[in-house]
Amino acid sequence: MKSRLTRYASLGGALLLWIVFGFINAEYKFINPVMIPSPKDVALAGWELRELLPKDIGISLLRAGEGFAIAAILGVLSGCLTGSSRLARDIIDPILELLRPIPPLAFLPIFIIWFGLGELSKVLMIAFSAFFVIYVNTYQGVRYADPLLMRAAQSLGASPQRAFFTISLPSATPEIFTGLRLGMGMSFFVLVAAELLAADSGMGFRIQEARQQFRIDRMIFGAVQIGVVGFILFAALAWLERRLLAWKPKREQDE
Repeated sequence: MKSRLTRYASLGGALLLWIVFGFINAEYKFINPVMIPSPKDVALAGWELRELLPKDIGISLLRAGEGFAIAAILGVLSGCLTGSSRLARDIIDPILELLRPIPPLAFLPIFIIWFGLGELSKVLMIAFSAFFVIYVNTYQGVRYADPLLMRAAQSLGASPQRAFFTISLPSATPEIFTGLRLGMGMSFFVLVAAELLAADSGMGFRIQEARQQFRIDRMIFGAVQIGVVGFILFAALAWLERRLLAWKPKREQDE
């Protein structure tokens, strides 16, 4: 509870500093207010865009959601496979380890050439980018399940499949959710980059449009908008994690 209050106080303090600076800068003009707009100017810019917000948010969420869903399914399945099978690990892991260090955005021009400027290139780029963090965390969680419990299950006659579903997978769930959180963050990062470069709608596109119009207030509003949407999604995922991991000690969940 105290940690949560501290976080809210930190956010409130940052907003208060911005408001105070905005008022002082508007009066004395230390910096051109156009370059650093006040919270009031940013709010007014958002009001100007009110009719476009639902569509932009909906389109961006659809793109991010489709890409994240593909990454989550493939990442968890492949992580479980390589984490539990030496043969699969020897075949799949070298390929993924070769691709993983490459920054995802380096592939964006290639995806655009391969799949065009439509939705497919954006969705696949998001899926490709989020896949690796989900895969790695799932793999680590499954492969390094408690060996004592695994030996106990085997000594009691449990088949490898039964041991996987009763021990490896449940014990890997916290790491899987860690990968999902990181994957969601990566999805939004790549989503905005893709919409900045090749889109005619969405939250990232609206920031690019504001840049072309030199509307810094709208650019800041767009960034804040993305932050708020991401915060809500992360909170929803954290809520789901707490419900599914209710069996874990509370301290471990908070960590």
